[in-house]
Amino acid sequence: MEHHRAPRKRTRATAFGAAALLLAAGCSSGDKDDNGLSSSAADPAKLASQKLSWKPCAAPTAAEGTGSAPSAPPGGGEWKCATMKVPLDYADPKAGTVDLALIRAEATDKAHRIGSLVFNFGGPGGSGVTTLPAAATDYKGLRARYDLVSFDPRGVGASAPVRCENDSQLDTYFAQDATPDTPAQEKSYVESLKSFATACQDNSGTVLPHVGTTNAARDMDLMRQVLGDQKLHYMGISYGTELGGVYAHLFPKNVGRAVFDGVVDPTNDVEQGALGQAKGFQLALDNFAQDCVNRGDQCLLRGSTAKEVEGTIVKLLAQLGQKPIPAGNSGRQLTQTQATNGIAQALYSKEYWQLLEQGVDDAEGGDGALLLVLSDSMNGRAKDGSYSNIQAANAAINCVDFKQRYTVDQAKAKLPEFRAASPVFGDFMAWGLLGCSEWPVAGQWTTPDVSAPGAPPIVVVGNTGDPATPYEGAKNMVDKLGPGVGVELTYKGQGHGAYDSGNKCVQNAVNAYLLEGRVPSAGAVCA
Repeated sequence: MEHHRAPRKRTRATAFGAAALLLAAGCSSGDKDDNGLSSSAADPAKLASQKLSWKPCAAPTAAEGTGSAPSAPPGGGEWKCATMKVPLDYADPKAGTVDLALIRAEATDKAHRIGSLVFNFGGPGGSGVTTLPAAATDYKGLRARYDLVSFDPRGVGASAPVRCENDSQLDTYFAQDATPDTPAQEKSYVESLKSFATACQDNSGTVLPHVGTTNAARDMDLMRQVLGDQKLHYMGISYGTELGGVYAHLFPKNVGRAVFDGVVDPTNDVEQGALGQAKGFQLALDNFAQDCVNRGDQCLLRGSTAKEVEGTIVKLLAQLGQKPIPAGNSGRQLTQTQATNGIAQALYSKEYWQLLEQGVDDAEGGDGALLLVLSDSMNGRAKDGSYSNIQAANAAINCVDFKQRYTVDQAKAKLPEFRAASPVFGDFMAWGLLGCSEWPVAGQWTTPDVSAPGAPPIVVVGNTGDPATPYEGAKNMVDKLGPGVGVELTYKGQGHGAYDSGNKCVQNAVNAYLLEGRVPSAGAVCA
């Protein structure tokens, strides 16, 4: 789920904790500006032969978030980082290059090494260079035969990051009322979207037209060649499934062993995607509320039925819409928008349900600190008040991908349908349709083309309880990839994605495919 701005969050970015993300660096040649753009010519054929200079990773850049250099990966050795040059504009080599930040942990069993396994963890806008080390324990078994590789896609983190508003402006932007009730509030909301878009254009105008998914897919094929791989072995999570689908469409013969987990529905346009997420987050909230009821007096929230528990949350949000509450001793306040965002963040993983329960209980008692921490995590805000560029990149990539541009009247007309889908998230998602309304760059498609005739089997994993990428998207991805390509694996669980849930059935099936090439039976189910 996105905060109020983007049309839909094809997401994963902050599913690793109730804090900010974690890193990259490397060296490059040529003259660059502050955004990592080079004036040198960009011939893709010549760039495919470039040699990467792998060095110990430094601490994250400001755009990637706060933190320290990554500790040793599971299995020993160390993380190494490098930068790779890609064309800013594949259609115009004279436009120069962009430096992409990469991270790698080499395979531990070099005698049986298959190649590189490239990860994209979603967002769009999430830094792969910081997320891979944070999540690496999940992939320790895969590292035996693969170099684990991830990257900051163009416009993200340390890769020519999109820059928009400054930290104090973002504090105001994310706290504002994203579900306006009056003409004056509607005007203020639209003006804030325009100011944000103008700041993006002023600070990142050169890169904005070129940060879309199609170019990111082209970058991955160049990366495949530079890494020395005949095929791209790939794990895409959330938005990473859409990126993987676009890659498979553009380069079907270059696909190796690929897994899509937490699948974005390629048949959904912006409105359908937003409505699907409203339903998905509502389903996750229903499941959370029922779990609360099942635990009886152990649950902190009032209500003898799931509907009554959710009523407590609806009432809290309504009260926050009238008057924000203090967030501990931070000097900040929790607004309705931030509370909604924080609730959504906690629904990304069942592990966070206890944070949601505690956060709502605290807020009922007048302390909004925990829900604000969850909201800050979604928005990439660190404890020191600095922001990564995750949401700026998310907006830029979404808006250059999707053509749809909505008006206030169109968003308002959708409110009844969205409210019926979710009394908690409906307004939030409907008003989010305006996310690209003021964007300075036109979008590319209504829905992405992921048809990939001639590609080998791609394992597509759907989670029946996924709030951010509803389960139906997996089947639709399989259908759109085409006959003999998509192979669906169902996980009957909760949270966003399946592999990192810890479910051994899912992990064994995916590992058997990636490590040994054994394709799961079509329609296989893990519970």
